[in-house]
Amino acid sequence: MLAIVCPGQGAQKPGFLSPWRELPGVDEALSSLSEAAGIDLLRHGTESDAETIRDTAVAQPLLVAAGIVADAQLRTEPDLPPADVLAGHSVGELTASALGGVLSDEEAMRLVAVRSRAMAQAAAAEPTGMAAVVGGAREDVLAAIERHGLHAANINSAAQVVAAGASEAISALVEDGPAKARVIPLQVAGAFHTPYMAGAREELAAFAPSLTPSDPSTPLVSNAGGELVTSGSRYLDLIVTQVASPVDWESCMAVLRDRGVTALVELAPAGTLTGLAKRELKGIALANVNTPDDLEAARTLVREHAGTAPADQEN
Repeated sequence: MLAIVCPGQGAQKPGFLSPWRELPGVDEALSSLSEAAGIDLLRHGTESDAETIRDTAVAQPLLVAAGIVADAQLRTEPDLPPADVLAGHSVGELTASALGGVLSDEEAMRLVAVRSRAMAQAAAAEPTGMAAVVGGAREDVLAAIERHGLHAANINSAAQVVAAGASEAISALVEDGPAKARVIPLQVAGAFHTPYMAGAREELAAFAPSLTPSDPSTPLVSNAGGELVTSGSRYLDLIVTQVASPVDWESCMAVLRDRGVTALVELAPAGTLTGLAKRELKGIALANVNTPDDLEAARTLVREHAGTAPADQEN
């Protein structure tokens, strides 16, 4: 059984789209996606420096476009079977919405453009930030986050929780963190997936009715507690609410485990989610698709594992 997953913000790297542009049709695809998003993906994905693409309004459209392009190139081989389940981390859920047919590529890019600008605007309203808390007992970690007036914004794995909130409180958590844990400030612009993003959620809610979601061709695992979604309108609703709600990737991985996933492919820019899976989903086959050179190994994994879901777990 095969899962395809799509990374979230922070996975982008300068120039990471350059090798893809060597393939026929990719520049045309990126130009079309750029037009939909209102941003020059060709330039930002090849020429812009790390600081430029760290900007939320740039990073998020880049990530969604990269996943769409990588998946399209993966599927240039005729008759490659589809994934059994799809999932995305944070903005990666928008990539998954396009891969699963909930939204068209153009609609996914229009949505991420609104999302990224709204989140950037909300982040600029007051000084906020995020920090990864690695290690420690879960109850101690959550207690320390609450003690400092912060929010558990990402539950990434059994060993990693991301705290978010006021910059001063993040600094206090770094100085006075939970026992047996490391607190690592993250280079992000704001307290994403917390009530600080309420304004962004309202903007997305106002924009969502202009979209026409379809039911997915492949089940999607939501960041909202790992809910398995087979309704397009439900998935779009969850995308809207998740900007101000926690990302529970640990529950997503638990659903993949419970459904018997035997292989996981992470689309470009890959590595973060396969890294978590290596520790949490021991024994499954993993493939990162970062450049065209990775495509054949990923296709081999798809051919060997896709379509092996038990009958009672199919759509």
